[in-house]
Amino acid sequence: MTRVVTFLLTSDPATALTFYRDTLGLKFVRDDGFALVFDMHGVMLRIAKAPQFTPAQHTVLGWEVEDILVAQEGLLRKDVTFEVYPNMGQDERAICTFPNGDKVAWFKDPDGNLLSISQHVE
Repeated sequence: MTRVVTFLLTSDPATALTFYRDTLGLKFVRDDGFALVFDMHGVMLRIAKAPQFTPAQHTVLGWEVEDILVAQEGLLRKDVTFEVYPNMGQDERAICTFPNGDKVAWFKDPDGNLLSISQHVE
C-alpha cells in the first residue's frame, strides 16, 4: 500500500461538485461516472454517487489549518454554517477547544457528511 484514497457519498453530484470545488476550493480532476474525483494535495478524494444514503454521525473528513479563525472566516464568507453540539464547550464561533489546546469546528456538506477544520498544538 502506498497512497491514501478517501471516500464520501453523494446523492446529488452536481451540488457536491459545486461545494467541494467552489466552496472548499478542492481541485476537481474528473467525473469517472461512478464518482467525482478530487485531488487534495496528493490525496485522492472520491465522492461516490449513491441514489440515497444515511450520512455518518461522526466526522468523516477534516482539514488541519494553521489558524482556525482565519479558515473559519473564509468558510463563513462562502455561507458555510458551523454545527453547535450540546455539552461540547464550543465558544460563540462554534469552536471547541480541548484541554490540550486543540481546536475543532464542524460543518456539513450538502449531503450531510460531517466535516471539520482543526488547529492542533504541536
